[in-house]
Amino acid sequence: MMRVLAAVLAPVLAVLPAACAGVPQVAAAPHPEARAYAASADAGADIDAALARAALGGKRVLLVMGANWCHDSRALAGWLETERFAALVAAHYEVVFVDVGMPQTGEGRNLDIAARFGLDTIKGTPALLVLTADGRAVNAATARKWRNAASRSEDAIFAELAALAGA
Repeated sequence: MMRVLAAVLAPVLAVLPAACAGVPQVAAAPHPEARAYAASADAGADIDAALARAALGGKRVLLVMGANWCHDSRALAGWLETERFAALVAAHYEVVFVDVGMPQTGEGRNLDIAARFGLDTIKGTPALLVLTADGRAVNAATARKWRNAASRSEDAIFAELAALAGA
């Protein structure tokens, strides 16, 4: 049976590379991944502490609402842990990762955190808010667009976070 299948597929497999030669190939964006979202964390207390540190240090809070099950959430967290992003984060942000579960299926958690800062719903993860030290969201209109973080380039993510830093 296997020999018959191999004989049938051999001509197709032989021409496949040539048939695909003119077709643009889309590769997944290379990115690190991290599991930074702790379901057991006290998100409200973590955010309050980050806001206090931001006020003292003249920084903003980078509030990343995601989940460890989510490829895009892990990709964004992974970029934030790299050496390149570390300098930007250290200079401009206090980072808080909040586990929001799976809000798109009705199994969300910490959704009161999103509402506290003006996001009435989270339909996908991650959502990213940049907050001033007094808790005002500076990017509420674009907070939900991070759902494609795994397919964004490192440079695009860095540029957007640098712009949001107010630098």
